[in-house]
Amino acid sequence: MVSAQTPPSADDAVAMAKNQLGILEYCKGKGYVDAATVDIQTRLMGMLPPATDASKVEAAYQKGKNGTVSSMGQEVNLADVAKAQSTAEEAMCKQIGAAVNQAAAMLPK
Repeated sequence: MVSAQTPPSADDAVAMAKNQLGILEYCKGKGYVDAATVDIQTRLMGMLPPATDASKVEAAYQKGKNGTVSSMGQEVNLADVAKAQSTAEEAMCKQIGAAVNQAAAMLPK
């Protein structure tokens, strides 16, 4: 029997989005994405409900700013993810940035 994966809680979703914001800021600091991409992620986050566990969200954000992807209790360094996928950290940053920009293109103006 195959069990369905449990969807993230509202706090988990906000923490993942905030972690991604931190990752994008980390990538921006290395020159891999631009400020507009960080601004888009910030705007996307404004569409999420407020988190009830602010410390969890802040911890996820700080991990992202240090280059650590944190999602649903799993943590891995962005450089390690890139290495595991036989690519560079810069490529991973650009891939995340492209996904954010694509999501923004679907938002109402």
